[in-house]
Amino acid sequence: MNLRDFKKDVEYFIGEFVDDCTLFVSLNPDKADDKVAAVLEEAVDLYNEMKDKANAKVEGKKAAYFTALRKEMFDKVDALYEKLSGIVSAK
Repeated sequence: MNLRDFKKDVEYFIGEFVDDCTLFVSLNPDKADDKVAAVLEEAVDLYNEMKDKANAKVEGKKAAYFTALRKEMFDKVDALYEKLSGIVSAK
């Protein structure tokens, strides 16, 4: 795992989450726009946080650092998907 791969993963996975949110809002305009907007804001914050961490100066083993960052990103994206799923399933 290196910096370039990690940045591509951040772009892809958070971008896909944003696309899923946008698709949900466009197909269900009457459902919880404010809640989806809040989750989208969290996704943007996560994107910025991951990019900042990726660009930080790393001492020691870079591969281990980026592997840990990748795991952190996946855990946080999963949490965002769970929030979106809760919004989708709410009536």
